[in-house]
Amino acid sequence: MRLATWNVNSIRARVDRVTDWLERADVDVLAMQETKCSDDQFPTMPFAALGYEIVHCGFSQWNGVAIASRVGIDDVQVGFDGQPTWGDKPEVQAAAEARALGATCAGVRVWSLYVPNGRTVDSPHYAYKLEWLAALRDTASSWLKSDPATPLALVGDWNIAPFDDDVWDISLFQDSTHVTAPERAAFNAILDAGFTDVVRPFTPGPGTFTYWDYTQLRFPKNRGMRIDFILGSPALAERVVHAEIARDERKTGKNRVGTPSDHAPVVVDLTP
Repeated sequence: MRLATWNVNSIRARVDRVTDWLERADVDVLAMQETKCSDDQFPTMPFAALGYEIVHCGFSQWNGVAIASRVGIDDVQVGFDGQPTWGDKPEVQAAAEARALGATCAGVRVWSLYVPNGRTVDSPHYAYKLEWLAALRDTASSWLKSDPATPLALVGDWNIAPFDDDVWDISLFQDSTHVTAPERAAFNAILDAGFTDVVRPFTPGPGTFTYWDYTQLRFPKNRGMRIDFILGSPALAERVVHAEIARDERKTGKNRVGTPSDHAPVVVDLTP
């Protein structure tokens, strides 16, 4: 199985780009984040034409997560148990955040995750981000304990750079989110719960990024960040035989379909 994750930064704007890459890259399952549309706006037909089923959770021009699979989709779940929500309305369900979507594809349990950004370290959104990650750790840990034999993949845009080399110049991020000690500790807590970054061994850094801002020629200058990850349970990690960051999909110009997302796809290959 070839499994990938991609923050598409608006699926309606990038559908041609995404489906073109899916076909060329021979991907079986793609988790998407920041689809930025409601369920009825998602462009399902181009995926269906390539043989992919789609599940999606989205409500507006913000957030949105999806999974496309050509190997089946079962046991769909919107939001994970204990997932916090943003705002002062406790009656609002986690689904309204459109940040987490799980499905089983050919025996692999895939969670498409769009971790809150955090905005600034003094923002309530930062505290919410840490709360969200703590809840994910607790729930994902319970999944491992209850069914350790199931291959489980936590994939998506984590909005965290775990190491200094995961940003192009750490000196410019000293007072910023994404690199703070609490955020990194929250990320590491998920690893400590039994998950593994299954991509990094195949894509060592420094300078190996998954995201580049559109401004100031960040991509040509490789001034980016590594913030998109595939974390695997032991049962999944033992099946990984290859991984890559499809950096070329951030490029524009000749022979490229449509405009790129500011993120690149992250891919793993699994043995049967």
